[in-house]
Amino acid sequence: MTTVTSPLAGAAVGLSAVPDPVFSGSMVGPGTAVDPLREPTEAVSPVDGIIVSLHPHAFVVVDADGRGVLTHLGIDTVQLNGEGFELLVAKGDSVERGQTLVRWNPAEVEEAGKSPISPVIALEASADALAAVLEEGPVETSTTLFRWK
Repeated sequence: MTTVTSPLAGAAVGLSAVPDPVFSGSMVGPGTAVDPLREPTEAVSPVDGIIVSLHPHAFVVVDADGRGVLTHLGIDTVQLNGEGFELLVAKGDSVERGQTLVRWNPAEVEEAGKSPISPVIALEASADALAAVLEEGPVETSTTLFRWK
């Protein structure tokens, strides 16, 4: 079982609250989403693993069991071309749960007309593979968002 913790402090809102049909419809995979605090913040790794994909606005960490977890920092933030995002790791790096990966400011993302709501997705998983999915309430970076059976 893989425990996925929140990469951000804020509030769990569930995928249905994500203003993008690809995420809200679980087309990328099941999971949940976090509405981050509107202040300069750090996105941390939700699992121990290896960075297999890294962009200013999104990253995928694959754990020892081969399970990939996508964190997408905001919606349509690819259109910001990396502006306002600072990468602190590189593709291929081994990381630990809670390790800071990206610095960004959700308030600036919102000021640029984008939603800062951040999906956290279990890639290549079925919805019934996830248990105890957190879809509401305050979260810290140590809060469990879901368990992947």
